[in-house]
Amino acid sequence: MKKILKKGFTLIELMIVVAIIGILAAIAIPNFIKFQARSKQSEGKTNLKGIFTAEKSYFAEHDTYGSFGTSGWVPERGNRYYYQVAAAPADIQSRSVPTLLGSQTANGLDGIEVDCYKLGTAGCVAQPAPAGAAVPGYIHESTGGTLPAAYPGVAAGNIGSAVAWATGTIDNDPENDLWEVGVSVTLPVAALATACVEGANAPSGIPVNTYNDVACP
Repeated sequence: MKKILKKGFTLIELMIVVAIIGILAAIAIPNFIKFQARSKQSEGKTNLKGIFTAEKSYFAEHDTYGSFGTSGWVPERGNRYYYQVAAAPADIQSRSVPTLLGSQTANGLDGIEVDCYKLGTAGCVAQPAPAGAAVPGYIHESTGGTLPAAYPGVAAGNIGSAVAWATGTIDNDPENDLWEVGVSVTLPVAALATACVEGANAPSGIPVNTYNDVACP
């Protein structure tokens, strides 16, 4: 009676398979992280379009632009971006609590924090520091996606304008992703020598990525 020999994989074959899996993982994981970060960017872009629509609607009735509270725009809970529409926000809504508070000053909401309650406090930055390098015009060559020191905010009156910001951490580095939208004003973009900043002017109502945290380290 013949014995049936059972053959398995050799150690070398197993090592080759493990090496191939490691190479594929090394290629796929960074691309997946970038894809995930790009999907998060859509929040800032979409919400800035909503701010533009709300400001234009408010202007049609009041001949001026205003804060988030006066224009009636508030983002849904779970926002990853911090939003601002004032040169020096005096009424910033905290989103680190289960129950949100409305406007507490006459200015109405002019700053809205990242929702650290919904997202979890680990690594969540509620409000980025308002500092950065400014250049002439509305758009700034922002280093690391920080808010610029000189911020235009809202210019009141029937010939006024407004500029809104969205900034947030969408990946694992310390820089912030930064978006801006102009209302009744074209934003002149000061392009850097890298892919960090979009290098074209942004007409009124078109959100512009003034520091791309996905493309930049």
